[in-house]
Amino acid sequence: ARQIRLVNRLRASWLAGKTRPIEYRISQLEALGRFLDEKKQSILDVLAADLSKGEFSDILLVRNEVNYAINNLSAWMKDEHVEKNLVVQLDSAFVRKDPYGVALIIGPWNYPIHLLLVPMIGAIAAGNCVIIKPSEISKYSEALIAEMLPNYLDKDCFAVVTAGVEETTKLLENKFDYIFFTGNPRVGKIIMKAAATHLTPVTLELGGKNPCYVADQCDLQNAANRIVWGRFFNAGQSCIAPDYVLCTLETQEKLLPEIFGPILPIVTVANLEEAIDFINARERPLSLYAFSCDNKVIHQLLDRTSSGGFCGNDTLMHVALVSLPFGGIGNSGMGKYHGKFSFDTFSHHRASLLRNAGLEAINRVRYPPYSDQKMALQHTPTHRLPDCIG
Repeated sequence: ARQIRLVNRLRASWLAGKTRPIEYRISQLEALGRFLDEKKQSILDVLAADLSKGEFSDILLVRNEVNYAINNLSAWMKDEHVEKNLVVQLDSAFVRKDPYGVALIIGPWNYPIHLLLVPMIGAIAAGNCVIIKPSEISKYSEALIAEMLPNYLDKDCFAVVTAGVEETTKLLENKFDYIFFTGNPRVGKIIMKAAATHLTPVTLELGGKNPCYVADQCDLQNAANRIVWGRFFNAGQSCIAPDYVLCTLETQEKLLPEIFGPILPIVTVANLEEAIDFINARERPLSLYAFSCDNKVIHQLLDRTSSGGFCGNDTLMHVALVSLPFGGIGNSGMGKYHGKFSFDTFSHHRASLLRNAGLEAINRVRYPPYSDQKMALQHTPTHRLPDCIG
């Protein structure tokens, strides 16, 4: 009952239009930025308590997203005017970026602040009301978010719910207008099934085994440095970390002295062709990495495989760019976010046509009785029609 009241309260605020003005959205984004600034040490402390690490980069990446959204929101929100055919040449046709309504964001335990707040930034920027549910596994981070964040944000539009598995299952029975989940494929299927009850759209940020191909012609020392860094980043608890290396036997023998053996499984393949077949025979990964001095090899892997993201001659770094989308495909998830992609994810792209109330002479060709002249005019191409109509 408490959850139902909470969802209804937020929906009432959304229906009243409270979150729609740009001034309101920016004020809430600025408030989220103040939370990051003023509670910086507390955030680092809870990350250390939960994960034995308190890296300032966690805060910095979220702060960068806040700043990027504030600086670009005016441009993002503008109606996107589209090409018109002769029939509507005097009318206005555009895409309106509408908020969905009440969004639910469920965060993971391994990045309990970063992967909870970055999607929230997109949801706020897009004009939604938001309920966030931190992971109960990272209990210190969960407590900080639940106790401190509501002091900064408008309680009529934003809320934090703390819940275990049973309570989260009940929470998912409510009708949300968008659900964003970060976790594993098994739970992702449960989330998607619950969302299907209300035909609620979802973004699922899942995981999988991320391959890393190392070519024979490659700077092995640089490759080793970058792969080991990616493997151990965030104490190895990263959904985009390289999970195994694909290389020839010759390259494997050179890699072992670089201490690959103890930290990453190495799968030997005869050549690039076999490596591509090996990758394509498995579920599509969240990230795919390739190391080679030959750009043709990098591009072959990019062109002939499928993954959520791709990075050549490095690991993880593609995720640091707010100008690139982050998301999975197939078993590694669906949907994308970061930067403007977050705004677009939490926005309904509403087709809008505003016609002139007069000029009825233009429309008479549509109305019966249909003379030969009218029929001829109706069959005169005014613009290429979509295949589903033409």
